[in-house]
This record gives sequence, C-alpha cells and structure tokens, in this order.
Amino acid sequence: MANEFNDATRTTIANALKPILAESVQLYVATQNVHWNVTGPLFQAVHTLTEEQYTELAPAIDEIAERIRTLGEKAPGTMTQYQSLGTIPEANENANAEDMVKSLKAGHNTIAERIRPLIAMAADATDDVTAGLLTDRLTVHEKAQWMLGAMVA
Repeated sequence: MANEFNDATRTTIANALKPILAESVQLYVATQNVHWNVTGPLFQAVHTLTEEQYTELAPAIDEIAERIRTLGEKAPGTMTQYQSLGTIPEANENANAEDMVKSLKAGHNTIAERIRPLIAMAADATDDVTAGLLTDRLTVHEKAQWMLGAMVA
C-alpha cells in the first residue's frame, strides 16, 4: 500500500531532491569547464557533446529547483549549499581529454545512482510528478554515461 502524500512526505522528497539539484549544478559547471578547455585529437567530439550536455542540463536544473519549491521547500541556490550538498568534484581544466571525459562520465553516474532509489520513494508516496521527473533525468544521465564512455573505450 502506498504512503499518504502528506506534508512530511513532501518535505522528505524535497530534501532528497536537493543533493540532485546541487550535483546537477556541479556537473553543469564541470561540463562547461571541459567544453571550454578540452584540447587534443578528441577536441571536436568532446566540445560538441559537452555543449549538447550542458545545454540539456540548464533547464533540468530549473525543473528540479521548481519541483523542490512546488513541494514546499526552498531550493538551494548558492555555491556554498551546492558544495555542501553535492559530491561531484570540480573539473580539472588542465587534464587531458580522456581524463576529462572520464570525470564527466563519473559525474553522470553519481547523479544516476542518487536518483535510482528516489524514483521508488516518490512512487511509493504517490508523487508521480517527482517519480516521472526523476525517471526522465535517469534516462538522460544513463545515456550521457554511455556516450561519454564510448569516446574513451
């Protein structure tokens, strides 16, 4: 039997979304760093792919933040909060292209692993909107892992 979607459940789900928001922002910044600073034979492929990825992340960040607000909580909006809530390291602009790609792949994996259990939690709480949002995000992060991994296989 599904849990009631009450205020306590809304707060729990909103708070679980905050690290996903933080890590999405961290990944967005890391992706732009790679986009701007990649060099070498993989330049064109990485530059093009990372532009697609950060362009996709920008509205997703907004959607996650707005879902947190819809659930009745404040969305974190400072770099200090993102650093506290998230675990994705900053990109190294001096790394070689292969290492840059591997770090972005790891970032997508981090978010995907955080999302997976929350889909079930939201579904159990009859929060179909959050479950749908997270399922869509998981799809994007899994595809990004595959595409980035294929570049350095």
